[in-house]
Amino acid sequence: MSGKRTSLELYRLKKILGTLANKEGRGTELISLYIPPGKQISEVMNMLREEYGTASNIKSTTTRKNVQDAIVRVQQRLKLFKETPETGLVIFCGAVPQNGAGSEKIETYVIVPPEPINIYLYRCDSRFHTEHLQELLREKEAYGIILIDSAEATLAILEGRRLEIVREVTSGVPGKTRAGGQSARRFERLREMRLQDYFRRVGEHANEVFLSRENLKGIIIGGPGPTKYDFQKGDYLNYQLKQKILDVVDTAYVGEQGVKEVVEKAPEIMRKVRYIEEKQLMQQFLYEIGHDTGLATYGEVEVRRALEAGAVRILLLSEGLDIARVTVKCNACGYQEQQTIRSPLLMNFEQSLIGKPCPKCKAPSLAVAEVQELIEDFAKIAEYTGTEVEVISTETEEGQMLKNSFGGIAALLRYKLEQ
Repeated sequence: MSGKRTSLELYRLKKILGTLANKEGRGTELISLYIPPGKQISEVMNMLREEYGTASNIKSTTTRKNVQDAIVRVQQRLKLFKETPETGLVIFCGAVPQNGAGSEKIETYVIVPPEPINIYLYRCDSRFHTEHLQELLREKEAYGIILIDSAEATLAILEGRRLEIVREVTSGVPGKTRAGGQSARRFERLREMRLQDYFRRVGEHANEVFLSRENLKGIIIGGPGPTKYDFQKGDYLNYQLKQKILDVVDTAYVGEQGVKEVVEKAPEIMRKVRYIEEKQLMQQFLYEIGHDTGLATYGEVEVRRALEAGAVRILLLSEGLDIARVTVKCNACGYQEQQTIRSPLLMNFEQSLIGKPCPKCKAPSLAVAEVQELIEDFAKIAEYTGTEVEVISTETEEGQMLKNSFGGIAALLRYKLEQ
């Protein structure tokens, strides 16, 4: 998984950012702290001590207490780190009003980002500043752009939000002639030869620019008129690059203006790329199930058994899985059991335990001891067994099928399991 952000990391980040986006504090009581890689923890601690002193000047007693409490909580969390993780560290902490209870509770979130952050920030506000982490959810893979018409070509690279025009090539091909007779046919032949030569040159430049890029996810070809299709169909690009052509799009221009047109259309094209990967995974799973090869399984019980046996090669989990794994404990005798419950029904389930006798000692002391999302529960087992985890969106037909027909949990196996 070196350097590549997995769909599980992105799912986790998206989930926690979704939670944080809904949090609001009173006044400026919510702390956002971003620490970049290489920053000394001791330096950050000193800064927090100064901020604690500054906070003593806050007039409102409640706000002063809440801010200082949050700073202490952040310091406590920082003490758990000998040094800043290699991708940096982000801590959100503050007094968040609790639903309708009229009370507040200090909540703390510690995030080690899936890739390096390059910002040092401390801010107190009425909201958590998650926008710098939102940036990480954007696709970081590189996409090659080739814009071409019969007069010129532009090669560009789009990486995350960074756009770079790498080369511009002029064709030297004359415009079409209107003269008749033999000279026109000869002119047309010469023009065709020059066009072929120009296509070859553009292909060579493209091979040079794009082939060496490890994170190149795909190539988008564009331009006005039919020239782009002639270039795409011919053998001008290295076969590895030809396989990476994602789309051929119409643009009004070839230069910088044309590149911007492609970038506007790019998010849709890039989304297609992940969908294609998801479709391929699901089609592989459906093939194994349909042909009864014994190399795929689905459902919570079966997949858990296969995971614990170390037999799962790729674990497929639906992003739409709203199920939790709940540990119920008896506070009298220590009896424990685990149950799987849909997240929206958790509150009702907790209520149902009040006064219910323990199956072991019959005391009415049952309570929820731990709640873990099923995705995280499975991901934890997968990490122990070196299993690849793919979180599949619900935005494709196959993704919907995983969620609705297979319960959102499926697996491709390394080997057949004994029944």
